Amino acid sequence: MTAWIKMISDEEASDSVKEMFDMARTPSGTVDNVMRVHSLRPHTMKGHVTLYRSVLHNEENTLPFWFLEVVASYTSFLNKCDYSFSHHFTNARRLIDDSGRSNAIYAAFEARAPEQVFSGKELAFLQYTERLTLNVGEMNETDFRDLKDAGCDDGEILEVNQVVAYFSYSNRLLNGLGVTTEGDTIGYYKEKE
Repeated sequence: MTAWIKMISDEEASDSVKEMFDMARTPSGTVDNVMRVHSLRPHTMKGHVTLYRSVLHNEENTLPFWFLEVVASYTSFLNKCDYSFSHHFTNARRLIDDSGRSNAIYAAFEARAPEQVFSGKELAFLQYTERLTLNVGEMNETDFRDLKDAGCDDGEILEVNQVVAYFSYSNRLLNGLGVTTEGDTIGYYKEKE
C-alpha cells in the first residue's frame, strides 16, 4: 500500500472510513489503492466508487465488458498510467480468455496501431478513445460522425465516452499521487479455473 500521500489502513480507519472501505471492496474483499488513496477525504471515495461501477460494471451497458476493459486499458496506456493499465488489461485478458488475442491487442497498443487487431465499430471506438484522451481540445462533430458512420449508436458512444472520461480522471488521480499496486489484488474479475 503505497502513494505519496498517507493512506489509512483498515486497522486505523474510523467508522466513516470503514463504511467507505466496505462500499469500495472488490469481489476479492480488498480495497484497492485507487480507492484507498481517498481515505483522508472519504466522501470523494464514495463518489469515485459510484462513478467507477456505473461506467464499467453496470449490467445496463450494452457493449461487452471485455471491450469496455479494452477501452479502459487503451486510455490508461495512452495516459501512461501503469496502475490502471495493470488492473484493467488483466481484466480484459480474463474476459477475452484467449491469450493469443490478448497478446495481439497488447502489441497493437504498444505500436499505437489498434487497426492491427480491430476493425469496424471497435476500431472506430479505439480511434475515438485515442483522440479524446490525447487531443480533447480538438474534438469536433466529425469525430462523432465517424463513429456513426462505423455503425455505433448514441448509447454505445456515451458508454465509451464515459469510460475514457472516467479513466482520464482516474489516471490523473493515480499518477498525480504516486499510487502503486503494492498490496492490491490485480484485476476485478477472478481468473477462470
